[in-house]
Amino acid sequence: MQVWALAGIPEVAVGADLPRMILDAVANAGDQLIDGDILIVTSKIVSKAEGRSVRAVDREEAITAETVRVVATRLRGDGGVTRIVQNRLGIVGAAAGVDASNTEPGTILLLPLDPDASARALAETIRAETRSKIGVIVSDTLGRPWRDGQTDIAIGAAGVHVFDRLHGELDSAGRPLVVTQPCVADELAAAGDLVKGKVSGCPVAVVRGMGRLVGDLDLPGASSIVRSSEKDMFRLGADEAHRRGYEHGYAAGVAASRKERVTDDADTGLQGIG
Repeated sequence: MQVWALAGIPEVAVGADLPRMILDAVANAGDQLIDGDILIVTSKIVSKAEGRSVRAVDREEAITAETVRVVATRLRGDGGVTRIVQNRLGIVGAAAGVDASNTEPGTILLLPLDPDASARALAETIRAETRSKIGVIVSDTLGRPWRDGQTDIAIGAAGVHVFDRLHGELDSAGRPLVVTQPCVADELAAAGDLVKGKVSGCPVAVVRGMGRLVGDLDLPGASSIVRSSEKDMFRLGADEAHRRGYEHGYAAGVAASRKERVTDDADTGLQGIG
């Protein structure tokens, strides 16, 4: 597998032709895209092209508008509040993906409205231009519970198998794999970030050698990676879960205690005593 960043992509403005910018960068490097290549595209340039910027003074309002569920909040040393939330795309992370880095002063960027659709539009145009079967992943940076630091993940995908389904295959000892399902879209996004970086000005990477993961454009996108609420075992932060459990549990406990006391009094003929 080879992974490299595309240099020479200029600053992206609203309405920019991202497929053409990417293809020009490939051509200027003396290369061409071939069957099985996968493009890792930073979500910021997609957001910029789609006009997903707002004034920086509205950051907190923007976070609230993008939030569908608050998971946890913590006070910071500067007096502000860090919010871990589920955004409208189903992704759980800090500040709902609202970002102030690598954007014009005085503005902040929201995530694309539909990253899977954005990836599909890129893939369709680039496939048509190159006559090659190209996959596209739109990536964004996210923290992880229980681990410091961040990594890039796939928030949009088109023409790429987002999971490598190994269920039913045998391991080296001959035992069947039961739940093994690597999220290869996230792994590819992280690999792309290793060469793109955060300050290099190279928002697109090419992955070559993983053609087995490239398929039709109607494959499930990155939205299929988001775990459903029914399967989410960690829907709240620890403090929030404790508080909710105490509040609800206390009320239920008092009610149960009173009911039990009334029942006991009835059994002993002591109703109304005490």
